[in-house]
Amino acid sequence: MYPPPPPAPHRDFISVTLSLGESYDNNKSRRRRSCWRKWKQLSRLQRNVILFLLAFLVLCAFLSYTHLSSQWKALGGSPTEGERLRVEMPGLKPANPPVLPAPQKADASPENMLTMLPQKPWKHIRRGPPRLQIRAPNIDTKDGTQGEDKEQVAAPRDTRQEETPQRTVISWRGAVIEPEQGTELASPLPVLSHPGSPNARQKGVIEAFLHAWKGYCKFSWGHDELKPLSRSFSEWFGLGLTLIDALDTMWILGLKKEFEEARNWVSTKLNFEKDVDVNLFESTIRILGGLLSAYHLSGDSLFLRKAEDFGNRLMPAFSTPSKIPYSDVNIGTGVAHPPRWTSDSTVAEVTSIQLEFRELSRLTGVKKFREAVENVTRHIHSLSGKKDGLVPMFINTHSGLFTHLGVFTLGARADSYYEYLLKQWIQGGKTETQLLEDYLAAVQGIKAHLLRRSEPKKLTFVGELAHGRFSAKMDHLVCFLPGTLALGVHHGLPTEHMELALALMETCYQMNQQMETGLSPEIAHFNTFSQPGLKDVIVKPADRHNLLRPETVESLFYLYRFTGDRKYQDWGWEILQSFNKHTRVRSGGYSSINNVQSIHKPEPRDKMESFFLGETLKYLYLLFSDDRDLLSLDHYVFNTEAHPLPIWSPV
Repeated sequence: MYPPPPPAPHRDFISVTLSLGESYDNNKSRRRRSCWRKWKQLSRLQRNVILFLLAFLVLCAFLSYTHLSSQWKALGGSPTEGERLRVEMPGLKPANPPVLPAPQKADASPENMLTMLPQKPWKHIRRGPPRLQIRAPNIDTKDGTQGEDKEQVAAPRDTRQEETPQRTVISWRGAVIEPEQGTELASPLPVLSHPGSPNARQKGVIEAFLHAWKGYCKFSWGHDELKPLSRSFSEWFGLGLTLIDALDTMWILGLKKEFEEARNWVSTKLNFEKDVDVNLFESTIRILGGLLSAYHLSGDSLFLRKAEDFGNRLMPAFSTPSKIPYSDVNIGTGVAHPPRWTSDSTVAEVTSIQLEFRELSRLTGVKKFREAVENVTRHIHSLSGKKDGLVPMFINTHSGLFTHLGVFTLGARADSYYEYLLKQWIQGGKTETQLLEDYLAAVQGIKAHLLRRSEPKKLTFVGELAHGRFSAKMDHLVCFLPGTLALGVHHGLPTEHMELALALMETCYQMNQQMETGLSPEIAHFNTFSQPGLKDVIVKPADRHNLLRPETVESLFYLYRFTGDRKYQDWGWEILQSFNKHTRVRSGGYSSINNVQSIHKPEPRDKMESFFLGETLKYLYLLFSDDRDLLSLDHYVFNTEAHPLPIWSPV
């Protein structure tokens, strides 16, 4: 046997590849060929995905750069030494040129200085009403006071704008407001200054207001409406309706102490988180309109925050198949519904919330408010069932169609539709021709179908039409029309509208003057036949009540502003004296009455409507003003509850 052979020794080998004619270059070219080979080995889908991701990252980087650079430019801008004006009460007088006044810091008090901050210009892109973007200051959520941090200027949304003439970024007492391209304000949010001491008649209005306010504070503070005879209160929404309705009146009348007390209640007690149904129309014109107006006049952002909160709570009303809103909405649960007896809404109610919602969008930059109400406006514009511009009184929220066709009136359930056609056109800077066309058509329809003359004084009045049959019935509500017609003429509409305004103003005055108390009935019927012993104005027992309504003095205010005829002031003074004589309650407040035809037994109804403070006394104070630019009608438009909102203007 032989022993096994020894194992073979282990050998290592090294393989070396020599490239002739190539120098060493750290294998860069080889690595490049290797990467390209791997790229070519990928499928077409894989290559496309990689390219898409790279392009997306590049685009994001570019957009981030442009956004940050625009913010840096805005923050780096320094204020110029613009015109500085001190804000004081009680008057309101726009400055020239009309620009939005602003303080420099968010912690400015209502009496701080105002400065305008010029920034780089932008190019006109869109026409139409402006929407203002606001960046709110730091706020103490307990009392609504402004924080002490400096405000930051909001960056423009569109970074593609080219540089042209001038662009203005404006701050207003702690809120930074920036007009979108193509629009600017036609007026300042008001520069307030003392126009001088109130005259004797204005002092009479102030005394009447303080008497009414005394009763409200003593017997119904924080509640909706005063019951002056029983020295108690009534609730409608449970939201301090009279107080909110009267905020801007107190500011205009210069009642600083009362305004601050009311403001504190709004800050600490006004809470919309409650299970209560509100009427969309009434709560919009009184609460939303009152808060927006108080914000514009005082500059206190508390009111704007409350307005936005309330506006959001009203939005469920628009959740209908037709987008025509329900009449009622629960602001706590968000459940909206029509009245219990019908699925219809009133045409006047769904078309008289536009001024307020549009302005809320403009201030907050939230588009949904404006879009909701303008959808309604466009829908009404396109509907059939009108008669030469006149609209029926009801519209179905499911079908979106007019109901109760053939009945036309300028009184209850239709009145403010016509008013808001004109006022939206004015608010939007006179650019929305559809609104103007509908308004002019309606005026022609009124002339063609609803105008008649009474006997024996030949008073021109506006009646009603039901299925081709004319009724010589005119609501006191229709007395808004003389002022509206005159306002249209002031803004360039046909001068013959003023002739009708003057004639109707005489009629509305006679509706008051021919009553024993000097106060108009809720509804008047006119004598159209010449009969001895009959007056022009006939009143039925069910219609002879007076609710302290403002429509007559509202139109007197407009007519005096545009004509300068002092007889309109005298007529207003007569009406104020009649209110004092027949509706004043000794313990505080004023009461609506049941019988305007009896000076001995006017029969007080024990209710002071919120609009007596929000509208009637406000219009009387403005009517008696020696300064016809106090709340200039070139700069402000009043909503149907007499709350002034700024007019917009295209660049």
